[in-house]
Amino acid sequence: MNHQKLIYIHPVPVRIWHWINAVSFIVLIITGIQIRYAETLEFMTLSSAISIHNYVGFAAIANYFIWFAYYLGTGKIKIYIPDLRNVVAMAIKQAQYYGYGFFVGKPNPHVMTPENKFNALQQQAYLVIMMVLLPAQMISGLFLWKVKGYEEYVMLLGGIKIIDTIHVLIFFFFTSFIFIHCYLATLGHTPLAHFKAMFTGYEEHHD
Repeated sequence: MNHQKLIYIHPVPVRIWHWINAVSFIVLIITGIQIRYAETLEFMTLSSAISIHNYVGFAAIANYFIWFAYYLGTGKIKIYIPDLRNVVAMAIKQAQYYGYGFFVGKPNPHVMTPENKFNALQQQAYLVIMMVLLPAQMISGLFLWKVKGYEEYVMLLGGIKIIDTIHVLIFFFFTSFIFIHCYLATLGHTPLAHFKAMFTGYEEHHD
């Protein structure tokens, strides 16, 4: 018999942060595409795209610091830190599940709990995203927003072309990441189970 139980995994602050972040990313990607390809696309004016991009960018930065303060203050930041003793073996198992096991009905090797929320692949990916790529994107965005004001730092890092290249490359990464993230989110007990959990806070566990 298949027994189902609900586990409270995603507290309210995490869910609010997640959806603000998701909407911000989508708006930043859309306006970023308009800014980058202004000569060939025009689904909004360039000035509107720049204004929206800047305002939403600052909202995303504020949201990031709220996330950081919450996870650091509650001690939950440790869920992002992989266990170096078994991270490689667990990452391989998780990759095998995503690539093959899921499609033949094998159970997920990772059992989600409030203290062990992410699998080994998620931990490594989110650690790099939250501690390296997001800060790099925010800093490069600030430098592009006010080049003259940050000219000393821009030149120290190699000039505006280097800053712009970093910003665009990370932009392409996050655009791809959203599609991958949404796909992997469908690999729950049902295709919408993980999406539902990010609204309710409860993940379904099936024995």
